Amino acid sequence: MEEIRRAAEAYYENLSEEKKRNARFSFNEMDKNGDGQINLYEYVEYLKKDNNTVLTHPSLFTALDKDGNGSLDFEETIVLYYIMQSGRALFCKCCDTFLADVYFSCFQCFCLDESASTYDLCCDCYGGKRFTHHDDAIFWDNYTLLSQSRSLALEAPVQKRRNVLKQIGMIVQVTGIVVGGACLASSSSCSIM
Repeated sequence: MEEIRRAAEAYYENLSEEKKRNARFSFNEMDKNGDGQINLYEYVEYLKKDNNTVLTHPSLFTALDKDGNGSLDFEETIVLYYIMQSGRALFCKCCDTFLADVYFSCFQCFCLDESASTYDLCCDCYGGKRFTHHDDAIFWDNYTLLSQSRSLALEAPVQKRRNVLKQIGMIVQVTGIVVGGACLASSSSCSIM
């Protein structure tokens, strides 16, 4: 979770003042009793209201709660804001744990299938073979997957790569997220071949 926390802090520091105000507004919207802390109830209610039910998973709240006091302060919710903006809310398909650091994804699901799921697994479930997936599944960790996806993208014709980059540029303009854009670049690159 520390890497996501560091990315979130860097992301926040590079936001425009308007987007920083939006992050603070989101925090204040969650903090119904105005005590400067978001408890689990406030957290779940806010996310349900915004149809972000995938983010209501208790393992995510626990991971966000860096100091373990059972509530989230503004700095801890910056990580949530980043996760919401980047689409980085991934959970292990086997044990349903929030994937905060290195994880494994099925290469075929990521690049070849039209499936919405990339079949992501935590290191414990993957290493312990505690999952069931198709027999010919090839799993790569998220860093290898990004690197290999870039290699695949470079094999695509230049014009198709430019079209994908334009699409990513539009997403980055809307969200302001470069990290999420990089991930989108890798997933889009697989489909342009």
